Amino acid sequence: MAMACRRVLKHGVIPRDSAQVIGIRSFAIASKAKKGGKGGADVAKTPVLSKELKTTTVFGANILKEGSDPKLQPDSEYPEWLWHLLDKCPMLSELRRKDAKTLPYEDLKRFVKLVNRARIKEQNALTAKN
Repeated sequence: MAMACRRVLKHGVIPRDSAQVIGIRSFAIASKAKKGGKGGADVAKTPVLSKELKTTTVFGANILKEGSDPKLQPDSEYPEWLWHLLDKCPMLSELRRKDAKTLPYEDLKRFVKLVNRARIKEQNALTAKN
């Protein structure tokens, strides 16, 4: 039994007999649905949304049990920073090619962060080998 526990911890594989002894629940294999039941094919019906409703409402954004999904507002109603969230940030290799004295503050901050992260990864790789 001790060998089985060691194997579980080492490889993450739980043999069936060990799972019963330890008391681990597993998922049952789902059975295949019956074909051709009474009344024809059972096709899952998805609700059809109108095109107008699709363009005015954010579906799935309601996190409350009750209530409705929020309505879309005109672009002028949203803050300016929202439109820059998906802008591409320069990578470390691009920032290294540029002169650090001419970089804007945000890019300089990103450069320092990425250099520190690369240095930490390198140190971790060196200590892991020893």
